[in-house]
Amino acid sequence: MRYGISAASLGEYAEPSRVVEVAQAAEAAGWEALLVWDHLAYVWGAPSADPWVVLAAAAQATVQLRLGTAVTPLPRRRPAVVAGAVATLDRLSGGRVIFGAGLGGVPEEFTAFGEPADTRDRAAMLDEGLAVITSLWSGQPVRHAGRFYQVDGVTMAPLPVQRPRVPVWIGGTSPSARRRAARWDGWIINCDDEQGMTVPPAEVAAEVAAVTTLRRACDDGRFDVAVTGVSAGPGDPVAAAYAQAGATWWLEHIHGRRGSHASMLARVSAGPPV
Repeated sequence: MRYGISAASLGEYAEPSRVVEVAQAAEAAGWEALLVWDHLAYVWGAPSADPWVVLAAAAQATVQLRLGTAVTPLPRRRPAVVAGAVATLDRLSGGRVIFGAGLGGVPEEFTAFGEPADTRDRAAMLDEGLAVITSLWSGQPVRHAGRFYQVDGVTMAPLPVQRPRVPVWIGGTSPSARRRAARWDGWIINCDDEQGMTVPPAEVAAEVAAVTTLRRACDDGRFDVAVTGVSAGPGDPVAAAYAQAGATWWLEHIHGRRGSHASMLARVSAGPPV
């Protein structure tokens, strides 16, 4: 089990400097990653920060912490722009990026700007967008003629530091998200809310078994299962229970609704639940 932070970069944490404080405290306390949310939360009344600007600042303020999104709703972003942003961040950070991607769970963040919110369309856009992004990261000329995206003989440069690609983690708990995750490098499962843990370890174990079966037909490289959760601090056995269920990462949920900025910094500074 490895340990990271999942920071809700909205509300109180829409202020970028606060997320950077969390990143610095996390690295000093032995956490290994910082993943931030990617929302247009101002659509529904909550301030929100751009994740790529926040992560670039965190990259400059840390030296070892892995950095990424949990998760980017790819259907509301242009794949070519995302490919470049992720590659740039990977180079800036010295190869520390994880790219978390998903459908997007708030329809208003699409419809408020006249973009399609149909789940099936978003699923198709996600799959096609990931194909475009990873093809661009290959460094080879890309020609793509799809339902949603066109690429006419483009060769991307500079490329990400990590080869053959930046790890791609898929978010979501639906059967289709599980099948999609099995084709990539990791899976992010949200196991908590403001009240505590909502998905028990036994349920995670069943999900991990299902995705492992799907992975048998895929590349046998490393596959990560990250669970988001809340713990009281060092010595709390909650993360160990999820490790036994097959999770490889624990992502401590840092959110303004969980507590004040001072209390969240104190929780991060106390270190992982080991």
